[in-house]
Amino acid sequence: MNNPVQPYPCKILGVKRESEHEWTFRVACDARPQHGQFMQLSIPMIGEAPISVSAQGDGWLEFTIRNVGKVTNVIFEKTAGDTLFLRGPYGKGWPIEQFQGKHMVVITGGTGLAPVRSMLNAFAADPGYVKDVTLICGFKNEEGIVFHNELEAWKSQFQTIYALDNDAKEDWRTGMVTAFVKEIPFADWGDDYAVVVVGPPPMMKFTGLELVKCGAKVENIWMSFERKMSCAIGKCGHCRIDEVYVCLDGPVFPYAVARDLVD
Repeated sequence: MNNPVQPYPCKILGVKRESEHEWTFRVACDARPQHGQFMQLSIPMIGEAPISVSAQGDGWLEFTIRNVGKVTNVIFEKTAGDTLFLRGPYGKGWPIEQFQGKHMVVITGGTGLAPVRSMLNAFAADPGYVKDVTLICGFKNEEGIVFHNELEAWKSQFQTIYALDNDAKEDWRTGMVTAFVKEIPFADWGDDYAVVVVGPPPMMKFTGLELVKCGAKVENIWMSFERKMSCAIGKCGHCRIDEVYVCLDGPVFPYAVARDLVD
């Protein structure tokens, strides 16, 4: 019987610096996660961290990681050819089968773009899967922008609004993502749309409220709530909020559930 929490060694194929604090690691791995699932990345004797898969291909996965703790500090010392330990994938991904044939709205804040990156690339590679994509991406400042090449490529395939919270940048808007929700034509779409929101908890909270204020139906909204996950299999209770285990029941939740996940 396989041990569900046993990590396995994987070779780092490449490292790309996305911004000052976010780097993308491409790792040799044959796992095929659903869009929105996460893996546990670990360093022996140091610890492990849950990280969403930001891209995948034949024999590899990518993880876009922010350097914020003891595990990620050590991961950031790794280079191509070194080893990372992985286990997973875990959790529930985006219900893309429910998105098929609909108007798709994706709203992200900062590195919240990473958990939807692979899904966006899948939509770009299969233009007929959804009717269209409206992508609203917000970043604190220009130094925090990630996935520059894809942001540029998506301009020609999606309806895009890129914004910085306070700074000015050519061809970019200024303001929080909530300021642009009113530009989404929900009234023209009837019930034929789906909305995905990922970002820091305050951003998701206020974006959800603004979406409902602007006519989006609660049952058409999904969020990724990646908080305090540890064992990833629902045994340690670290991520439990009331009766919900984020690692098992999420990290992707319908908004009707996500809006009540207050810890």
